[in-house]
Amino acid sequence: MADNVRSNAAGAQLNQSMTPVPNSSPPAPPASLVTPADSGGSRAVTGVLAVMLALVPIAGMPSELVLQDTLKSAIVSTGTLAGLWVWWWAQRKQDYLTIQWHGILLLPLALMAYALGSMLWSHTYLAGVEAARWAVLGLLMWLVVQAAHPGHWMRLVWGIHWGAVGASTWAAAQFWGNLEWFPQAAAPASTFANRNFFAEYAVCALPFSVLALGQTSKPAWRQPMALLVAFQVVALMATGTRSALLALLCITPALLLVLWRYRSQLAWGQWSKRSLVAVLIVGVIDVLALGSLHSQHPESLGQNALNRSWMRAASMAEKTEYVEGSFSYRSMMWKGTARMLMGEPWLGVGAGAWEVYIPLFQGPSADEEPDYYAHNEYLQLLAEYGLPVGGGVLAVLLAYLLAAARNTWRLPLSTPDAPLRAIALTSLLALLVVSLAGFPWRLAGTGALLAICLGLLACTDRRLVLPDSLGGGTRHLAFGARTLMGAGLVGASLLTLSIAVQAMRAETLIMRSIYALNQAERRKTSDPSVSEHWHTQGVALLQSGLAINSDYRKLISIPAEQLASLGDWRTTAAVLESIAHSRPHIANVWSNLVRAHAELGQAEPALAAWRELERLQPNTPRTRAMELVALSRTGHEEEAVNKLAAYLDQGVVEPDLVLLAYSLGQRKRQWALVEQGLTLRANTWPDTAADSYFRLGKVFADAGKGFEDRALAAFQRGLQAAPQGEVSNYRRQVPSPYREQL
Repeated sequence: MADNVRSNAAGAQLNQSMTPVPNSSPPAPPASLVTPADSGGSRAVTGVLAVMLALVPIAGMPSELVLQDTLKSAIVSTGTLAGLWVWWWAQRKQDYLTIQWHGILLLPLALMAYALGSMLWSHTYLAGVEAARWAVLGLLMWLVVQAAHPGHWMRLVWGIHWGAVGASTWAAAQFWGNLEWFPQAAAPASTFANRNFFAEYAVCALPFSVLALGQTSKPAWRQPMALLVAFQVVALMATGTRSALLALLCITPALLLVLWRYRSQLAWGQWSKRSLVAVLIVGVIDVLALGSLHSQHPESLGQNALNRSWMRAASMAEKTEYVEGSFSYRSMMWKGTARMLMGEPWLGVGAGAWEVYIPLFQGPSADEEPDYYAHNEYLQLLAEYGLPVGGGVLAVLLAYLLAAARNTWRLPLSTPDAPLRAIALTSLLALLVVSLAGFPWRLAGTGALLAICLGLLACTDRRLVLPDSLGGGTRHLAFGARTLMGAGLVGASLLTLSIAVQAMRAETLIMRSIYALNQAERRKTSDPSVSEHWHTQGVALLQSGLAINSDYRKLISIPAEQLASLGDWRTTAAVLESIAHSRPHIANVWSNLVRAHAELGQAEPALAAWRELERLQPNTPRTRAMELVALSRTGHEEEAVNKLAAYLDQGVVEPDLVLLAYSLGQRKRQWALVEQGLTLRANTWPDTAADSYFRLGKVFADAGKGFEDRALAAFQRGLQAAPQGEVSNYRRQVPSPYREQL
């Protein structure tokens, strides 16, 4: 009950800045649509959801112990379940349970069912994650459909608005003040870890902030609200995210049209001309003034939001962007995803399994580590779910949105639900645009907005009895259904709590292990005993994290690299085996496994890993190099030397290959092989020339009599290749007999 009181109080506070507009009260709906939830649960449910929608973008982790989207996903799941509990409790005095239904709810249900089926034949863990995601979004959408009282929908609008303002405040502090409270890959990311994620959320939330401004009737609130909307626009521009800027360009005319078309219903239609002009001036001046403030963040020092957004947008017209920039990398993923779709058009590769199978469709010579998402929601949905399911869902969704837009346009201008429908459609338009180059459906904030917008459209479809709305209606269930639903909510709550706690525990343990191993690396030479302590602690933490979740490739690959640099090849091999079991088609994993087993002298596992690498990348320089690594470390040095010499004679050059020539040649005292390998390294990668010739000089200097001239010549070439600032340092490292002769 205390939660209900708090929710009601929060909702009342959100509504304080909005007063009813004359003649805007909705007409009474048909009797068949009047439900107990309209007067019993809607107010409390929308209050809970409004708080959730405000918290999701504002809340963030001040450390890397838990990933930002894990926290946001937990908030969305908890908020949805809290809303369901409030709605269920509101039905306690009714003789039967009234359920509202709409055909759009079948879409997340179909995707969830397919994901559950994928657990049987595809990647079990990733399919389970997909099933849980669609279950939460489907329940959130269903809950909005149940909370069908039009007098309370503005609570959701205000919740989204204040959440976007809070997130924009964090982003602005990062851009202008170099705030470092929240770990992030690219600033300004607010609490979203990546600026692209924040930008995608901000542009989808912006239409609701514009509606909140348009519904502000109190004169004292109008200019501050205009300032807040302008502030959000500037924060969005500061990210420089091109897909979000393109979406902003698309929705701006739509928002202006919505405001003008429904001015008789919105509060701004009652403003005086002086007030309207003041709001416009405040908005424009704020965008120009705030947009001209220079950033203090090291990444964008000297830039401001206006020129950053302009430069980023203009870069889309540069040819180099499509050859060397991020678009070239994404286009590579899109092409691979298209090949994946053509390879498995009917069944797909399984829900969530894109990252497992994409290496098979990138080409055998692709050296890039595969990403976790295709950065195109439509292609990824088709590739994972197949044409019948994924294509069917996209076709139905597109048809429904077109029908909803047509029906909204045809509604009489006095229809109370029309402005809200238009804003929801505008937000979905922004989401559809950013989905072309990102994965917003898979992120908690934008995923929740997707569910909210579709739920609002479904609600108003029911109330207005619109055509082509995928059907729907009301179902009255016996009292026993309420008890059954309560039991289901108990089970769902316990399951959600368990999953959230375990996910956060696993992330915390793995991130702590990364920190510990990092400390071990830093103290490896200065304090070996302390390094060993951190090393032992890091391994223990990592093993505890893997015991909870061994499928977390995004994090597990980091400690694998750290362990290799520490020389702990046994633990490295165990971690890599775990990754290979979960993601068996990543060439880098098998390549590193070859090295790990070779360092341990484990011939059979090393050759088995090499055969997997050869399966993925046959006859590539890296595959040949790893074969030689396996042979040289497992007692077959002569065979390795012969093959290595043959490869170098054929012009096969790869970093591991030339370094292997250096190490093998030294061990076998084959100086010609050493010289050939290091010379190829220097010529192929000029930035390594100084190091390569220095190594060659050391080899000849240590070889003894008869090699003095060759050693001096190598040191001389290394000195000539050394950068200007490193010449004196290079001279100091050259052995004294040769230093004076340079």
